[in-house]
Amino acid sequence: MAGQGEVPGSEEAQLRVGFVGLGTMGGPMCRRLVAADYRVTAFDLSEEALAAAVEAGAVAGESARQCADDADFFLTSLPAPHQVEAVMAGPYGVLAAMKQGSVWVDLTTNRREVVVELAAAAPEGVAVVDAPVTGAVDGARRGELTVFAGGDPEPVAAAREILSHLGTVLECGPLGTGNVVKLVTNQLWFVAAAALGEGLAVGVANGVELRTLWEAICNSVGDSFVARHDAPSIFAGHYDPSFSLGLCLKDLGLIGELEPSVGANLPMIAAARRAFERAAQRYGADAPELCVARRIADDAEVCLQLDGDWIPHWEV
Repeated sequence: MAGQGEVPGSEEAQLRVGFVGLGTMGGPMCRRLVAADYRVTAFDLSEEALAAAVEAGAVAGESARQCADDADFFLTSLPAPHQVEAVMAGPYGVLAAMKQGSVWVDLTTNRREVVVELAAAAPEGVAVVDAPVTGAVDGARRGELTVFAGGDPEPVAAAREILSHLGTVLECGPLGTGNVVKLVTNQLWFVAAAALGEGLAVGVANGVELRTLWEAICNSVGDSFVARHDAPSIFAGHYDPSFSLGLCLKDLGLIGELEPSVGANLPMIAAARRAFERAAQRYGADAPELCVARRIADDAEVCLQLDGDWIPHWEV
């Protein structure tokens, strides 16, 4: 952190950030921090992803552990809990090497227990914040994500300076609650995405022109982020390859782990899980997320393609 009398942003006080995981979301988030004048050391197993970060101004780390050397903040944006554990856990993991006074911020959509258990094993003086994000690739590129931060007030307040360059920071409560909030929002997304595919198919199968139907949805009680942001990916026929069905099922699995705490039947979650499982069985786990709607259209033999200048959101 900056010393007394130093001006944040000056060369002497410039915060050092380590960033590991430069994928679809992590790459643009890392570049946002570089653009904000942090000294970012980055690492990814993909040479192409690392090269893009270096071209933007990051320093290439030789390993995840090296990225944490002397870092004030160490950020991870990884696909799933087991990758986080592989990077952070154990005597040779990154967490054990972090310096006193530093903060690990996990941007991964993670299992609450993983973050809490790793935090319990952190060296003295190393704080942990779980901060999964939502807002898709276009939000990451423009710094318009919503960040769900969980943790003790002091490290969350310290991390806010960094995270505010990624978007709006919502403080969710104790460590782990950031991931609970993220999984709830994804739960609602998955339900809405499957329902949108069904609604579009019902309307088209009954003689409504697709564009008219979409305009009606967006100007009615049926409106949603999914209808406005995701329907164009269905219309364009690429179904949004920036997120896979496999990742949807990973998150649905994490949501399922939270269900027993409710003590009630949750049929919408179960229905969404079945819808995504059927799509993954049909098209493969690597297929784009909105193939959950494609499967419905294919089975119904209706066309949900629509002429238009549908610019992919990750290019906006």
